[in-house]
Amino acid sequence: MDMFSDLIRGVRAHGSLFGSSTLTPPWSLHFVDGAPLTLCTVLNGAGWIVPEGRPPEPLRARETLVVRGPATFTFVDDPGTPAEPIACGEHCATPELGGTRHRRGWNDCGDAGDGHDATTLIVGAYPVRGEISRRLLDALPVTLRVRGGGTADPVLDHLAAEVAVDAPGQQVVLDRLLDWMLVCTLRDWFDRPGGEPPTWWAAQRDPVIGEALRLLHAEPAAPWTVATLAARTGVSRSTLAKRFTDLVGEPPLTYLTRWRMTLAADLLVERDSATVADIARAVGYSDPFGFSAAFKRVRGTSPSAFRRAAITASPAAEWPIPARTVSGGSSA
Repeated sequence: MDMFSDLIRGVRAHGSLFGSSTLTPPWSLHFVDGAPLTLCTVLNGAGWIVPEGRPPEPLRARETLVVRGPATFTFVDDPGTPAEPIACGEHCATPELGGTRHRRGWNDCGDAGDGHDATTLIVGAYPVRGEISRRLLDALPVTLRVRGGGTADPVLDHLAAEVAVDAPGQQVVLDRLLDWMLVCTLRDWFDRPGGEPPTWWAAQRDPVIGEALRLLHAEPAAPWTVATLAARTGVSRSTLAKRFTDLVGEPPLTYLTRWRMTLAADLLVERDSATVADIARAVGYSDPFGFSAAFKRVRGTSPSAFRRAAITASPAAEWPIPARTVSGGSSA
């Protein structure tokens, strides 16, 4: 498992498509949910994304803009549009409100006009579940843009074809296409010429450190030492330690401890009946007191206090966290 796959694992679209085949000026759609991540892409036509408190961003055909919450945003035909904002949220996408091509609050003009001014917008709203995926959010700006012509283009073609029909199982297909679209969009953005991707993204491309990161993410509970990690990656202990620190920004075991505490934070919420000792063993600690000390050092609070605060702030019924299995050995 590579690091990016781990971070994006909890980011999933669910019933989150909004679309119109004939959206014509003037319009102003206010997306009010404030989702942690929202993907906006225009199949044809153009418009403007106006994030709350930020300058308008143009969005042209086959371009994609990702907006990071919790601020809301508006999609308008023009920054000075006279249209009254129409609130759009997760319930706009339900089948009882008209299927895929006709959503509440969207201006469907039927056969009026020649279609040249029509704009088709697709929006995927993504809840971000747990501490693991929040590390992905930390690497993203408030808005990021990817132009057409990248690896997401074939996905966009599939989306366009699926939006044009109403068929059984369509929402599931659209959700998975939106997930694929988000992954391709983020990869293109991280790899853009002249960009400044997070250190962990570039480090994944290094043949030695990329392999070391894959091992740590595949077996986070294993009793890793710098020596055993170096042996598994085929370099000396000193070479691994220096190269890892240079590329990732911290020594390998410091990185491992932080990653284990991130895993533990999610497990404390997912497994509300598990004891602190159970969580400690799941992330590689045979001694629960050593685990609690490490958790407080990294997270600034004890495991029990973190669990109480997380469950109170974000009930599982509202933000479900997918179950996760962490396997491997244990260490003191």
